[in-house]
Amino acid sequence: MIESKLCERWSPEQIVGPELKGKLSFKTIYNWLYKNFFDVSRKGKTAKTKETRGKFNIGKSISERPEEVKKKEVFEHWELDSVVSSRGESKACFATFVELKTRFYVAIKMPDRSKNSMLEAIKQLTSNIPKEAFKTFTSDRGKEFSYWKKVEEMGIDFYFADPYCSWQRGCNENSNGLLREF
Repeated sequence: MIESKLCERWSPEQIVGPELKGKLSFKTIYNWLYKNFFDVSRKGKTAKTKETRGKFNIGKSISERPEEVKKKEVFEHWELDSVVSSRGESKACFATFVELKTRFYVAIKMPDRSKNSMLEAIKQLTSNIPKEAFKTFTSDRGKEFSYWKKVEEMGIDFYFADPYCSWQRGCNENSNGLLREF
């Protein structure tokens, strides 16, 4: 039973569960795994490929955003990102948008992660939702957002999070994590 559950990628904590609690410890299962008592390959985390597209350090900082953005009191402030699938050969790519007050989430499929594709996704979003719903956009400093001036020409202020501070756009990062589950 234990080996079959391990093959199905159950964790030792899940295997022990309430029915085996007191009879078997999950630590015992871990010890058995470390001693190779079971013929189960460990999956582990996949190695991430190093970003090769670069970053840029121009544009308005997130610290310059209006105070109302932080308070999330008004519907018109959005966080943007791109998500690339790590499954299979397809490398599907999405532009993701989340409105901060309502947590309204939109994912638009893109052919690649280029600045042209991101600009087209932004235009698609803004053409399907009333213009008044867009006051600010906040994104990371990925190269796909290098057309930020063209977005500002559309009447939307564009701000950038500080490098390596994904927590500054926590709403979008959390929503992207949920998207990756599916």
